[in-house]
Amino acid sequence: MASPPLPFLSFPKIPPPPPPLAAARPLLTLIRRPLSLPSRPRAAPDDATPSDGVGPAAPTRGDHFLGRQIATEAAARVLAPDDADRRRRRKEKRRALARKPAVLSSCYGCGAPLQTAEEDAPGYVDTATYELKKRHHQLRTILCGRCKLLSHGHMVTAVGGHGGYPGGKQFVTAEQLREKLSYLRHDKALIIKLVDIVDFNGSFLARVRDFAGANPIILVITKVDLLPRDTDLNCVGDWVVESVVKKKLNVLSVHLTSSKSLVGITGVISEIQQEKKGRDVYILGSANVGKSAFISALLRTMAYKDPVAAAAQKYKPIQSAVPGTTLGPIQIDAFLGGGKLYDTPGVHLHHRQAAVIHAEDLPSLAPQSRLKGRCFPANDTDVELSGNSLFWAGLVRVDVVKALPRTRLTFYGPKKLKVNVVPTTEADQFYKTEVGVTLTPPTGKERAEGWAGLQGVRELKIKYEERDRPACDIAISGLGWISVEPSGVPSNSRDDNAEEEYGDGEVHLMVHVPKPVEVFVRPPLPVGKAASQWYRYQELTEEEEELRPKWHY
Repeated sequence: MASPPLPFLSFPKIPPPPPPLAAARPLLTLIRRPLSLPSRPRAAPDDATPSDGVGPAAPTRGDHFLGRQIATEAAARVLAPDDADRRRRRKEKRRALARKPAVLSSCYGCGAPLQTAEEDAPGYVDTATYELKKRHHQLRTILCGRCKLLSHGHMVTAVGGHGGYPGGKQFVTAEQLREKLSYLRHDKALIIKLVDIVDFNGSFLARVRDFAGANPIILVITKVDLLPRDTDLNCVGDWVVESVVKKKLNVLSVHLTSSKSLVGITGVISEIQQEKKGRDVYILGSANVGKSAFISALLRTMAYKDPVAAAAQKYKPIQSAVPGTTLGPIQIDAFLGGGKLYDTPGVHLHHRQAAVIHAEDLPSLAPQSRLKGRCFPANDTDVELSGNSLFWAGLVRVDVVKALPRTRLTFYGPKKLKVNVVPTTEADQFYKTEVGVTLTPPTGKERAEGWAGLQGVRELKIKYEERDRPACDIAISGLGWISVEPSGVPSNSRDDNAEEEYGDGEVHLMVHVPKPVEVFVRPPLPVGKAASQWYRYQELTEEEEELRPKWHY
């Protein structure tokens, strides 16, 4: 009997052992590296070795991680100062913007915060009026007691400190007013910078970028209606632009204006509407340069087409001859399409005459009518200037050490300030006896006794090559200027030798002013009828002409 067949038994095959780890590392390295297109191999020198290594020397993932960490730490050490500086600037910006004053609860005439405690201080209003206006949400329509006095012609000063005004009440310092404008350089705004043409150098604010930052600036020259008759404004405009270029101030444009006659105001409005672009507009300038008067002229001109500006005329800033009338930023709703107009406190400069005289003498420094040059010697005399001293009120003394026979000095400034001529040998005694009497300001013997005198002295040696035009101007900060004409006095001689007498020469002057009033020597400002004949326009290339700011009138 056959045995049954045995079942078929199958055993699974045992897989071969894996290759050694050392042999697998090149394969892992190839898988880890990105694929790249084949390139032609470069011939390497015999002693060159691969930077990353191959085989057992290849870097691991840990090596790559450590390399990235070291590189990051090195970059952080290099960039750390820049990051710290950036954080510091951001912190300063936040602090500055935090100082931006609130627009509510302030006098619309001067910008001082409203208060009911101190009657003599700016911003005072009686308690009943304050509570009534507050109940009806009309605090922005309140005029403080100080502004009411200023509107009636009273001299009420409020600014003291470095650049403030001695002799009057001092409630805020010039430094505090400047601090109120510190936020402006971090804000986005359009800056309208005002400069007084009568005190061009003294009111220019050469460091205006400390306040404006990188914001665009439109330069507005005020009070051109005070220039002497028959002045060619084409010459004046070119002179201003040339001065701005020399001072290295980048501005969008230059406008010659008069807030009294509204000359040039329309051009400024057009420029503002074009450049505003939704930003706020700030009127910036030194004290008593005419900011409030300019805003009033601006609103009056805009009111014809803009109902918002017409409504803003009812509550406009107070105009006064007292420097430092505005004590805080004043917001004005003047634009129909957005953005606000701000009147700002004037920047009080310690180097102007207004910072050294008594508060009650301040109106005498502001010219009220068209300037008329006062010439010494006069046209109909043959008196020479050499050896004489000229006193411009009690504020300026000019000793003529050396001058040609036909040299003439022409004084441009307020008519109230008289000019007296005495021999230099008698000048010291004359000043001691006449200051406060004939030489005013300072006015009165009482103020003269507290007067420090003319302690600042500047020696000027003015050279000239052309006798048919003024050599230069001597500008007294906060007062006016003196034109130096080497041959300004007409001569009766018709000799040919007279031409040689006035060749190359020099005028030697000693200018005395109170400390710390500054004296500037500048190219002559072309004023009067004869200026259009001697003034010379700059010869510029097309590229230079394109880069220069354009002026408008």
